[in-house]
Amino acid sequence: MKVVIQRVSKASVTVENVKIADIQNGLLILLGIVDDDTLEDIQWLSNKIVNMRIFPDANGVMNRSILDVNGEIIVVSQFTLHASTKKGNRPSYIKAAKPELAIPLYETFIKQLETDFGKKVQSGEFGADMKVGLLNDGPVTIIVDSKDKI
Repeated sequence: MKVVIQRVSKASVTVENVKIADIQNGLLILLGIVDDDTLEDIQWLSNKIVNMRIFPDANGVMNRSILDVNGEIIVVSQFTLHASTKKGNRPSYIKAAKPELAIPLYETFIKQLETDFGKKVQSGEFGADMKVGLLNDGPVTIIVDSKDKI
């Protein structure tokens, strides 16, 4: 399971001209799922995200977590995070999990994040053509892969 975490001043997700998620001051998380992702990956990644100190303290040092700043979170499914670009000019998405596996893991990830975060997490719509808008704060963008936890 791979995520791109972006610290944002604001972010939103629109599907068919309808805004389905909208936050201020928080995290926009792009989530990529592969076939061998497990509940252990979800739990580890969720804990890592809510405790990651990437918000500034009073001295401007990144020393506060999303919990500390009482921020908000949007999660967006992003199968293209697992693109293979080794051959040719067209990315291959063969490593990305198929919807029948990815959807339940995506939903479980959101529920786990809500549990660890202690409040509602907004989300995109799995498989939809989404328009994601954001104002990256910093900019701060961090990539975390649950397969690198050891």
